[in-house]
Amino acid sequence: MGCCCSCLGIGEDSSSSTRETELSSKQQKVNSSTLAIARHMSAPGIRIRGATVSGEGLALAGVTIEQDAAYWEWHITKPGDTPPDEDNDDDDYDEEIHAVKFGVSTKKDKAFYRALKSAADSGTDESTPMEDGTALMRPIPQLRDGDTIGIAVQHSDLPMVQFLLNGEPLHEIAINRFRGAVYPSIYLPGGNGDGQGGVSENTKGGGGGGGVVEGDISATVVFDENDFRELSPHSRFGPLIAARGII
Repeated sequence: MGCCCSCLGIGEDSSSSTRETELSSKQQKVNSSTLAIARHMSAPGIRIRGATVSGEGLALAGVTIEQDAAYWEWHITKPGDTPPDEDNDDDDYDEEIHAVKFGVSTKKDKAFYRALKSAADSGTDESTPMEDGTALMRPIPQLRDGDTIGIAVQHSDLPMVQFLLNGEPLHEIAINRFRGAVYPSIYLPGGNGDGQGGVSENTKGGGGGGGVVEGDISATVVFDENDFRELSPHSRFGPLIAARGII
């Protein structure tokens, strides 16, 4: 007596494997599209080229941190980098004013940046870190070309946000607690490169808003563990995953 293949279950494993492959492919597309700097949540002065940001203002990645423990890195590029002058008293001032900030931030939109600009234009801009979006971020001064900033975020233990410079933990600036949904973020102060604070006409890789201005410090966000330069503080800190449903 004959029997069809489906009755014997032949082909089910192949079909299941195909579905898993399709789901995995879709998830990878979700991850690649969301694990990037979000233009709509970043300041107008931020220039985005792939995973690299430069310019001025706040920049957010387009995915919330929902897993229990996550780690990512920022790789620093600083053209024309020279060692700081230890005898120059102005360096202390520059450290405070021109330090890049790293960490996490709550969701931002165009209305948020319009309000900041309006306050600045009216001469009443005395924004606190809570108001300018950097309350859950910390400045790391005297960055050098090639530096690696590691960010480790956890929801079930303290401190909830840890910072590492070239693999060395910066315990003194750790953030103990935060609430709500947060996004990986970076803040680039004005004039962080050549001190002019303006936009140079000379850009690498073309004009417009997508280039990296010569002389500017720029930072590349890295979410892929294969491209990490340093180890996370603990094995439980895995690479950030885009926790989005597949449509």
